[in-house]
Amino acid sequence: MAILTRKAILEADDLKREMVNIPEWGGDLYITTLSGADRDSYEASICRFEGGTARQDFENMRAKLVSRTAVDESGKRIFSDKDTIELGRKSAAALDRCFAVASRLNAVSDSDMEELAKNS
Repeated sequence: MAILTRKAILEADDLKREMVNIPEWGGDLYITTLSGADRDSYEASICRFEGGTARQDFENMRAKLVSRTAVDESGKRIFSDKDTIELGRKSAAALDRCFAVASRLNAVSDSDMEELAKNS
């Protein structure tokens, strides 16, 4: 097994994606793994602070993850963070399908969310 170098790590194509059929939207959509920065941004978006205490904020949680993981053929995000509210108004079934794939690809689990709330 090779010892990794800085160059090898930075040049590695480690953001995998998966095609998901979304019949409610009339086609297919790529869902990708998050970068470290995008994962941190997602986790920050589902926490809020009240009186110095971190609490989970699940409002529009599915749309928040889907907006960060839906990409085009070249791997570029198709939604911005500003699209999250509008995306959240779309079919719950379609969002659930995307969210399930995004959660699996990115190892986002209920226990991750509970741990995040405890550590914040």
